[in-house]
Amino acid sequence: MLNKKTRYALQALQYLMDHRAEGPILIAQIASEKQIPLKFLENILLELKKMEVLSSKKGKGGGYFLSPEAIHTPLAKIIRVIEGPIAMLPCTSLNFYERCENCDEKSCGLHATMVMVRDATLKVLSAKTIGDLAKRN
Repeated sequence: MLNKKTRYALQALQYLMDHRAEGPILIAQIASEKQIPLKFLENILLELKKMEVLSSKKGKGGGYFLSPEAIHTPLAKIIRVIEGPIAMLPCTSLNFYERCENCDEKSCGLHATMVMVRDATLKVLSAKTIGDLAKRN
């Protein structure tokens, strides 16, 4: 299950995707429209800016907007940066691997099943991009 921070990040990215033709969008506008606490959203958008998914403009007419190449950013990348592992168990994570206590991965049926779940989830999240978050009319 995605945590609240990740859900808010994806909602904000969708909002920016849907309103990209309007230019920079104020944080307060996103927070109000998506019902995200302003301070929480500020931190999320700063993280996305560090990832170079977002850019910002200061002053009058300023705000946040998607970076030119952001449309092609896989959702897997966003989730990993904001949330951490995509895998449901630490012993099945590709980037955040940790051995589970009291477990023999070679004979663990749960491990094998969760690797399949991870691979299926990763396949979808790697194929879908920020551009795919745009509203469908």
